[in-house]
Amino acid sequence: MSGEKTYGAVLRALRQQARLTMEQLSEASGVSVRAIGDMERGRSRVPQRRTVVALADGLGLGETQRDGLLAASRADRPARAVAVAGTAVPPRSVRDFTGRGPQLARLKDMAERSATGDGVSVAVISGPPGCGKTTLALRAASDLAEDFPGGCFMVDLHGVDGAVDPGEALLKLLKALGVSDRRLSQEGAAGHAGLLRALLGERRCLVVLDNARDEGQVRPLLPSDGRSLVLVTSRRPLTGLEDVDRLALEEMTQDEAVALLCRILGEERAAAEPDAVARVAEMCGRLPLALRVAGNRLAISAAWTVEHLARRLADEERRLSALTVDDVRVEATFELSYRELTDAAARMMRLLSLVPGPDMTAAYGACLAEVDVFEAEDVMEELVEAGLLQATVSGRYQLHDLLRLFARGRLAREEPPVERRAADDRLRAWLLDTAVVAGRWYKPKYGAPPASWRGIVPLEGTEDARAWLQGEAPAWLAALRSAAQRDEHLRVVEMGDAMEWFCNLWVFWGHWSELYELAGHAAAALDDPGMRAFSHNMHAWALIACDHRYREAIDQAETGLRCARLAGNVPQQASALSHAAVAHRKLGEAQEAVDKARASVELYEGIGDREGWLGAVVNLGSSLRFLGLTSEAHAQNLRIIEFLDSPDQEVGGHLAAMVRAHTTYALGLDLAVLGRWSEALDRHREALERFRDLGMTHMQASALLGTGEALIELGEPDEARSCLRGVLELGDAADAAVVSEARKRLEALPAG
Repeated sequence: MSGEKTYGAVLRALRQQARLTMEQLSEASGVSVRAIGDMERGRSRVPQRRTVVALADGLGLGETQRDGLLAASRADRPARAVAVAGTAVPPRSVRDFTGRGPQLARLKDMAERSATGDGVSVAVISGPPGCGKTTLALRAASDLAEDFPGGCFMVDLHGVDGAVDPGEALLKLLKALGVSDRRLSQEGAAGHAGLLRALLGERRCLVVLDNARDEGQVRPLLPSDGRSLVLVTSRRPLTGLEDVDRLALEEMTQDEAVALLCRILGEERAAAEPDAVARVAEMCGRLPLALRVAGNRLAISAAWTVEHLARRLADEERRLSALTVDDVRVEATFELSYRELTDAAARMMRLLSLVPGPDMTAAYGACLAEVDVFEAEDVMEELVEAGLLQATVSGRYQLHDLLRLFARGRLAREEPPVERRAADDRLRAWLLDTAVVAGRWYKPKYGAPPASWRGIVPLEGTEDARAWLQGEAPAWLAALRSAAQRDEHLRVVEMGDAMEWFCNLWVFWGHWSELYELAGHAAAALDDPGMRAFSHNMHAWALIACDHRYREAIDQAETGLRCARLAGNVPQQASALSHAAVAHRKLGEAQEAVDKARASVELYEGIGDREGWLGAVVNLGSSLRFLGLTSEAHAQNLRIIEFLDSPDQEVGGHLAAMVRAHTTYALGLDLAVLGRWSEALDRHREALERFRDLGMTHMQASALLGTGEALIELGEPDEARSCLRGVLELGDAADAAVVSEARKRLEALPAG
C-alpha cells in the first residue's frame, strides 16, 4: 500500500475507509485537525513516530495496516530535512565552519530537551557584531535539521538598521509554514501571533530569528510551548525575555581563529606562513566575520602573501579603529575588503544600500549602476566572493545589516549628493514603472508593453508580470510609499490605475486598501475628482474583497459617487453603484443590492461603456438571484455570453476571460436553482477550467463545489466525491464557507 502512495495519501485513504471525519480522527487520536489536514495534503513534514502511532490507534488499525502506515511515514521522511520554500528560506550554509564545539553542544542539548517538552523553547545567542552569531545559528540548524521534521526557517529582523516590524516577520514565517493568503486575511493582523504559536506548538520546527533589535521585536514571534525551538541572535542579551536559555558568544580562541584562516586559505598556503597567519588572526581580533573577510581577500588575491596582509593590518591607524572598538572593528574589516574591490564593485556595493527590500536580484544592481543585468550579476558575484554580499539558495542576494550600514556610509562620503539622489530616484522610478507595465498586462486597452518600452526584466506575458509583481512586492510597495511621501502624486495615481485588474488575481496580498488610500490622497492633492472617484471605488473593492468591511466599503463607494458626479464621470458613478451593490448583498440587503446594481447597468448602457457594463451585469445577475429572481438573473447572464460571443465586440484579453469565467459559473448557479442539473454541470465544469487557466484558485473551489452538487443530483456519487475532495484539498486557498459546504456534502454521501 505504501510503496506507491505518499504518507498523506495513505493516511487519507485509511481515514475514509474508517468513515471518520478529520474532526472525529482528531478526537480519537489526540492529533489536531489542522495537523491531520496538513499531513493529508502534504503541507507538513512527516510526523514523529509517536504521532503516527497515535493516528493508527485512533483509526483502530490492525497490525498489517498499522505497519503500512508506519512504512509510508518512513518512506516519505527525507534523509535530511530541507527548508520549506518561501520567504524564510535560510541562506547557503557555511562549508568551512570552524570551532565553536562547546556552543554547538549546548544548542544540541537544548534541541534534545525541547523534543521532550522538558526544556525551554527559546535560546538567545548574543554577542558583539562580527562574533559569528548568525553563522553559529545556521550551523546548528544544519546539524539539527533531521531532528526537526516540521522544517527549518530563518527571518532576518534587521535589528541594526531598519528593523523589521514584528507583523511583517510574522507574515514571513506564516507564509513559509504554508499558511495561505486567504487564511492570513481571515485571521487578521491581530490573530497572526496566535496562529504562529499554534503552528509551532503543533509541529516540531527550528526557527532562527536573526539580528533582533530588542525584546519587543521578538516576543510576538516566540512559541508558548510545544517541541519547536527558536534561536534568537542579537547584539544584546535581551534580558527582558523570560524563560529562555542564553548563550553569550565571544571571539574565537586563537587556535580556532587560526584554523578558520587555514580552511579558507587552504592548508598548503597557510602552512607556508604560519607566523603571519597567527598575526592576522590576532589583528582581526579573532572575530569570525573579520577573519572571513580577510581570508576571502587572500583567497581571491593569489599574488598576495599572508605576510603582505599582515603588514597592511599592522597599520595601527587602520587596525585600531577596526579591532579595538566593538562596532568599529568590523567596519574596518569591511573597509579592508572594500578598498580592494574594482571600481565597479565598490560603486555597486554603495548603491545596493539604497534597495528598500530585504533582498534583491541582479536587476536592482543593473538599475542602480546603469549597466545590463549580466554585467550587474558579474559585479555582484565579485561582492559575494569578497564576503560583502550574501547569495541565497533562491538565487537572490542579501546585504547584511552591518554591511548595509557600511555601504551607506561609503555612499554618503564618496558619492556627491546629486548622484545619491539620482540613484535613489532611478531605483524608485524603475520599481514603479515596472510595476505599472506589469499591472497593465491585465488592463483593457493596454496588455503588452509598448514597443518603445525597454525594461531591465522581461515581461513577455501575464505570467512574467504576475511573478514580478508578487516577487518584488516589498520593494515596489516601499517605492510607492516613498513616492507618496515625496508628493510624487502622478506616480501614485498611475500605480493605482495600473493595478485595477491585477488585484483580482492576488486578492489576499494584504496591502490593496493601503495602496488605494494612498492613491486617493494623491488624487485629492492633484485636485482631480475623477481620479478621486476611481481611488475611492477601488478602495471600496478592497474593503469588500480583501478585508470584508462592508459598511466601510459602502461609505467609500458613496464618497466615490459624489466625486464622480462632481467630475461628471459617468463610468465612475456606475462603478461606485456597482461596488455598493456588492457590499449590500454581502450584508444581506437584497433590495438595495438590486436597485444599485440595476442603476449601475443603466448608467453604463447610457454611455455605451461595454467594459464596465459586463461586470455590472454580472453583479446584477448575482443580486437578482439573491433576491429570488433567478429566471431574470439567468437572462442577464445569457446577455453577457451573447455579447462576448458576438464577432464584432471589442472587449478581449484578460477582462473578457475573467468575465466569461465568472458568468459561466453564475449560469451554473442559475441552472442549479432552476433544477436544470445536467446543464448546470456543464457550466460548472467549463467555469472550473476557465478559473484554472486564470490562476483563480478560490474560484476553482467554488466551481468544484457546484460541479459536485450537480453530480450528486444526477446520481453520480463517485465523481461527486472526487470533486468535493478536491475542494477540501485546496484548504485555506478556498473560501471557508465553500469548504464547509463541501465537507457537509461529502459526509452525506454513502461510503464509496
